Amino acid sequence: MDNKVQLITYANRFGEGTISSLTDILRSRFSGVYQGVHILPFFTPFDGADAGFDPVDHTAVDPRLGTWADITELSGTHHVMVDTIVNHMSWRSRQFQDVMTRGENSPYHGMFLTMSSIFPHGATEEQLAGIYRPRPDLPFTHYSWAGTTRLVWTTFTPQQVDIDTDSPEGWDYLISILDRLSESHVSSIRLDAVGYGAKQADTSCFMTDKTFALIGRIRDAATERGLETLIEVHSHYRKQIDIASRVDRVYDFALPPLLLHSIFTGDITALAHWTHVRPNNAVTVLDTHDGIGVIDVGPDQLDHNVAGLIPDADVDDLVTTIHRNTRGESMAATGAAASNLDLYQINSTYYSALGCNDQHYLAARAVQFFLPGVPQVYYVGALAGSNDMDLLGRTNVGRDINRHYYGTREIDENLRRPVVRSLNALCRLRNTLDAFDGVFAASRESDDTLVLEWTGDTTRARLDFQPSRSMGVDNRRSPVVLTWSDGQGDHICEDLLSDPPSAVGVR
Repeated sequence: MDNKVQLITYANRFGEGTISSLTDILRSRFSGVYQGVHILPFFTPFDGADAGFDPVDHTAVDPRLGTWADITELSGTHHVMVDTIVNHMSWRSRQFQDVMTRGENSPYHGMFLTMSSIFPHGATEEQLAGIYRPRPDLPFTHYSWAGTTRLVWTTFTPQQVDIDTDSPEGWDYLISILDRLSESHVSSIRLDAVGYGAKQADTSCFMTDKTFALIGRIRDAATERGLETLIEVHSHYRKQIDIASRVDRVYDFALPPLLLHSIFTGDITALAHWTHVRPNNAVTVLDTHDGIGVIDVGPDQLDHNVAGLIPDADVDDLVTTIHRNTRGESMAATGAAASNLDLYQINSTYYSALGCNDQHYLAARAVQFFLPGVPQVYYVGALAGSNDMDLLGRTNVGRDINRHYYGTREIDENLRRPVVRSLNALCRLRNTLDAFDGVFAASRESDDTLVLEWTGDTTRARLDFQPSRSMGVDNRRSPVVLTWSDGQGDHICEDLLSDPPSAVGVR
């Protein structure tokens, strides 16, 4: 994976609604800004029950968006990442429909999990209560198989039926996806929901030893096909550190809430600690198509006696502050207030979570870009987007608050905003300096200042992050100072908003 800033986007929500339009926008309006792109599910159909994460056919591009040839064309100029949805597929898929019609006579009968697949002799209350699920009830849905009612395993929604990854049919299905992606010159895959992909009786069925074995098996198969693997798992930070030692790349999901905590409180203690223990083979994000995770900094969800990066009271204060900054918008989109009960996530754009404060937003991006790992920016964040309450009102899907549709004209309008121009300049700086391929050091210069430094063969870069400078009545003051040295001399940027790096030497 290239160590350059990447974009995360839907093909149909950033431009004119096609992969070719997305390609044009990346090559023109964002030339030199985003040098890789993670395209969220564009399979058939891209607009199912879970915005494409419930594919009917994972190996087919939805013709409304384009073709595999369009993906190959994009790969000529950008590193392309694509989702491999490991845990489930749509109940409308031909495979599951065949099982519903023919039952045990279907060649796909072994591909899908029922309760009896894991508990052939029945399950005790203790066994069922021990299953971990990001929803408040049990992971089973009644389906009729050739006239017989079965409890089909559905970890997320009733429309997303879980795959038996132990079965030959399930494994062949996953391999067919990897083959298709490799043939289209995709560079990386993101294993979606893989933490739930291996079920076993008398376990939580989440991030167990069996899960790690599955991850290793998929990673090996992907490597054989020239695909690098990124793991997507929301869990306790110690699990993330453990996961990172076994895979190519892992998300740093602790960073987004930790940065919010530091900016809200002025306290850098937890963030400074994280800079020293976090895995460096990370993909850093502040926002994605999902919400802002709090599970990643809180106590272990399976054992609340295992403390998180910040105390429970601070997690509660973090959530309360986000709700206050968004004037209650995030509360209207989170938990029981919305149809998708993401109990461990706060649904809001990152910009809105920061109260639409340009200085705070640019400071958070600067810290993200300075930490080791490959930075990714979500398309709404790329335009410093605020919460889309109209879309939320139309769909009543909580995460839609952060899934605005940007046409080309609206993209052009946002590109004129100072905060967006400054973010693009910061991306170009991150992509330009060889310092970010060099040696990293983090230190606390004082109780309230975190210093991040990079030294390369020909350039150096330093970021001073002091969130206490931008609190209270001074909340429009920049909490970061950026300095760097290159072939043109030494540079300092004390206000990313009014004096972005592009104005002082970065081309």
